[in-house]
Amino acid sequence: MTKTAQATELIARLDACMEVEDLCGRCNAVKDALEDLIRKGSELLADEHMQPAAHCYARRLVHKDPDLRYTVMAMVWGEGQGTALHDHAGMWCVECVYKGRIRVVSYDLRSSEDAELIQFSPEKEIFAGVGEAGALIPPFDYHTIENADAEPSVTIHVYGGEMTWCDAFVPTEGGYRKERRELRYTE
Repeated sequence: MTKTAQATELIARLDACMEVEDLCGRCNAVKDALEDLIRKGSELLADEHMQPAAHCYARRLVHKDPDLRYTVMAMVWGEGQGTALHDHAGMWCVECVYKGRIRVVSYDLRSSEDAELIQFSPEKEIFAGVGEAGALIPPFDYHTIENADAEPSVTIHVYGGEMTWCDAFVPTEGGYRKERRELRYTE
């Protein structure tokens, strides 16, 4: 896996962020590190991480901490590509736009996930550009994300571990149906 010199700097900064005990403080430190490096124009991703996939967004591993405190993912969003409404499997995440622009809609859980049909309501919609980041800390992690433009967009995601699955919420008559999704890396 190719890493740029600036990606090595990012990893050093993320390692330092993991020393912050408070989860909210840790997420803010990760957010600050990503925003700082991206706004400086740092080349954090190798070309191999920024290639779109034909049929769905690309999900590429950039770095996995040896102690599994965090992973760094690059996601590439082609025109019209996005996610279903989903959670982060109980894991914190910081997402930052590296290239392009994305649309994120956060959702408020209105009924229990244990119910057969789950109720959500859209809470907030944002359009984020290069160098803008947001933190998702369960239970406030229900959202959709999609490319907001015709050109591919790239986001960097730092997860509090390795996210290999999540719950997606599929719209159905009367609400949403929960469906576990296994996540894979894009070749």
